[in-house]
Parts: sequence; C-alpha cells; structure tokens
Amino acid sequence: MKSTIRKSTYQAIYRLLDRVSPIESDCGKLCGAACCTCGGDSDDDDFKLGIYLLPGEEKLFTQQENWLKWSEELAEDFDFPDSWFGKIYFIRCKTPPLCPRKHRPLQCRFFPLAPHLKKGRLHLILSTVPLPYSCPLIEKEIVLSHSFIQATYTVWTHLIEDPLIYDLVRMDSEDREADGVPIKILR
Repeated sequence: MKSTIRKSTYQAIYRLLDRVSPIESDCGKLCGAACCTCGGDSDDDDFKLGIYLLPGEEKLFTQQENWLKWSEELAEDFDFPDSWFGKIYFIRCKTPPLCPRKHRPLQCRFFPLAPHLKKGRLHLILSTVPLPYSCPLIEKEIVLSHSFIQATYTVWTHLIEDPLIYDLVRMDSEDREADGVPIKILR
C-alpha cells in the first residue's frame, strides 16, 4: 500500500498537533491514562490496547523503538476498505503511560475525535468506537479545546486527500450511518 502523503507532511502534522491538547491540562490525569494503560501488565497481546498507523505514517518510525511493539499485518485480513491491501502496521506501547509524547502516533493525538463524512463534507465527531475503558472526555462530554478541534480538523482535511485515508474515513462513516450509531458533530 502506497500513501500519497510524504514523510515531511506527516512531520508537519505531528508538529502542529504537538501544540494542542484536548483540554488545558493532561487529560490522562482524569482517568489514570486509561487509553494508554488498559490491559495492564498482561503478556497476552489480546488484552492490550494498540492502534494501527495510517498509510505512510510508519515512515516516521524506525521500527526499533524500545517503547513500541510492532505487528505487521495484511490489510485484507481485517476490516479495512477494499482499496487497502498489503502491509499495515499495528503498534502497542510497551511502557504505558510513559511513552515519548512527541512520538505518539496520530490516532493517539486525535483522540477522542474522529473524522466523519456526511453528504461529502468532513466533520469531527466524538469517537464512537466501543472502548474497554471509560473516557471522561466522552462520558462526561467535557468541552474540548477549540485549538485542538481546529488543528485536528485542519489535519484531517489534508489526510483525506490521500485516497486510501479517504476510503477509510468514508467506510467508517458509512458503517456508523448504517448501524444507526448516534454521533455528536463537534465541527
């Protein structure tokens, strides 16, 4: 799978998102960093949280990071768009919650926001993915920082220019709509 997004673009995106946060303080203090630590110390990877990297995002990593565990999978073996084929990368933090914050992958940086396409228009919504933990930002509907929402929206407008990422956002959006998942549009 070849992304149209260059390494330098991903680096610029990371720099932009380094300057914003969902709330003014560390949101991990609200929940004990549940999104990083859920699954505890179990050696069974089925009970540990991880995330997939967006196509091309792996260019920002060496795959030798001592704080990450890497899995290389085939996109066609999972629920990804038909346009996705070949290698995808799934990573897990080996040192939660003490990961190098400036190296967090995009899916961590965006949370709890998710992109959603409605009538061809990009929106940001609160994540609707079922979680094995409670996120106070979602559960208590804590007001998110305007700068965080704006920066995340700006990033997604660039990311969906890549056909693979657009296909993923479209598929996720269509699945939510088909399943009748209630969504809260924030932008």
